[in-house]
Amino acid sequence: MPSIKAVAPADLELLRKYDTPTICNVVELFDLRSRIAGYMDARIQACYPKLPPMVGYAATATFRSAAPPRSGNVYAGMSEQVAAFAELPGPPVVVFQDLDSPVASATFGEVMCSTYKAFGAVGLITSGGGRDLDQVEVLNFPCFTGGTISAHGYCHIVQISVPVHVGGVMIHPGDLLHGDRNGVTTIPNEIASETAHACADLVAAEAVILDYLKAGKVDVRGFTEARKESQELITKLGARLKKKS
Repeated sequence: MPSIKAVAPADLELLRKYDTPTICNVVELFDLRSRIAGYMDARIQACYPKLPPMVGYAATATFRSAAPPRSGNVYAGMSEQVAAFAELPGPPVVVFQDLDSPVASATFGEVMCSTYKAFGAVGLITSGGGRDLDQVEVLNFPCFTGGTISAHGYCHIVQISVPVHVGGVMIHPGDLLHGDRNGVTTIPNEIASETAHACADLVAAEAVILDYLKAGKVDVRGFTEARKESQELITKLGARLKKKS
């Protein structure tokens, strides 16, 4: 696995305090990528929308379940998978690309999620399906899937620590991920710390409009002025972030 830029634990904790749309808005201000790149599309949905934001490094793998593996089984592959968690600089997020088309069976269930959590993972994302949703819910282990399927079929891990394509995004081992009920986005590792510290400024800028609207007496002129003030603050924030990137 290539060298991965680590993010300070305090900055990871700060990122967890904000929702994924706020993270997306701040990342946009760096102007490092298209505004329609880097986040997963609507095929990937949160199984447990009430859980707080998930932040961690991608522990990637590919998966099949439509036919028996040539040797071994999914649980044999898991030993190698959880061992690879140690190569990451912080909490893993397990990311599976289901290679079957159409998806045949569930990628995960209670045993797999219990195992991943015990070895330090903070969530799971799959382009395939999930099951045992009631049992996994009590683990407080965020999961994001393309759907729900009751059976596990011939489930097996094909490869670990390889680039995967999930929800329209190419994910490399060690990519930093942020997810909540709104979806999942990547955060370029090199700007993650700046992103974490800029969130409060963005929230404050947006609050100019929200506070005006909540005040109880609104008119078009006042609303226009509030929008202008908010946008000026965001523009200044963006200029500051671009200098740092």
